[in-house]
Amino acid sequence: MAGQFVTNINDASFEKEVLQSDQPVLVDFWAAWCGPCRALAPIVDEVANSYQGKLKVMKMDVDANTATPARYGIRGIPALLIFKGGQVAEQIVGYVPKDTIDKSVLKVLA
Repeated sequence: MAGQFVTNINDASFEKEVLQSDQPVLVDFWAAWCGPCRALAPIVDEVANSYQGKLKVMKMDVDANTATPARYGIRGIPALLIFKGGQVAEQIVGYVPKDTIDKSVLKVLA
């Protein structure tokens, strides 16, 4: 479930929403059965809120969408990929605290 500033995307909308975005995009690859994914969700919502207007935040359910995770080699979830200019700029795998995500986001926004 996505927060107020988080958009759910799928394989079909990935190109337009992420790769063609003018702004950097953080994509949270997750699944409903994944405990660490559920634990990370409120942190991802906080990140979306903190960087509203500077960073788009999207979520992709890896069970419902298999092409995009396969394309980017997503094997473990949760996985956060930050895209800038259509390319992966940062990658975080596993549950991490917000400050770890903030460091990656700030690196991309710099």
